[in-house]
Amino acid sequence: MKNLPPDARPREKLLALGPAALADAELVALLLRTGLKGTPVLTLAQQVLDAFGGTAGLLHADAADLKRIKGLGPAKRAELAAVVELARRSLRQRLAERPAFDSPGAVRDYLQLQLAAQQREVFAVLFLDAQHRLLSFDEMFRGTLAQTSVYPREVVRRAMALNAAAVILAHNHPSGVAEPSRADEFLTQSLKSALALVDVRVLDHFVIGQGQVVSFAERGLL
Repeated sequence: MKNLPPDARPREKLLALGPAALADAELVALLLRTGLKGTPVLTLAQQVLDAFGGTAGLLHADAADLKRIKGLGPAKRAELAAVVELARRSLRQRLAERPAFDSPGAVRDYLQLQLAAQQREVFAVLFLDAQHRLLSFDEMFRGTLAQTSVYPREVVRRAMALNAAAVILAHNHPSGVAEPSRADEFLTQSLKSALALVDVRVLDHFVIGQGQVVSFAERGLL
């Protein structure tokens, strides 16, 4: 492997050892394929990761975010955006085809992919059918770095429009610390009471941090 050109080594390593053996920068380098003049592809890949704060940030990046990175032309941006979207769609399909809590890891992975790298607080709802399969994932409210205003009537209205039988609530903490606050607990109970009036169950409320997800149900907070 040492005799291979540097840009080819991640590919050969993946074929020999599997994708799990590669570092984050090596995986990104495979997507980029080539670097810039004076910047090897592995260096460029690391610069991309650094610009977004790691893989979590990169997975949440959109086309406009990618365009701001020097060295990412249209082809490279398109490939990165396509991989990110495939990851989201794969997880979403799993949640739509099977009851959410048949694959709790998929729920956490999906929420982390959607919310962990957000710079502002986002409150989202997974609306589920009677078999607890995903009907829709809606980012319903966006707030400041410290808090967001959540209106229970809007959540109830959307649940009724979708004929949802249950919901999973989720929001991120931009600080990266996923510990629920007293305000989070109060909001959860308010939404639970409002949704109960239209016979919609709150199955859980997840708080998303950097590399951490806290479940209200597991904490006994529901």
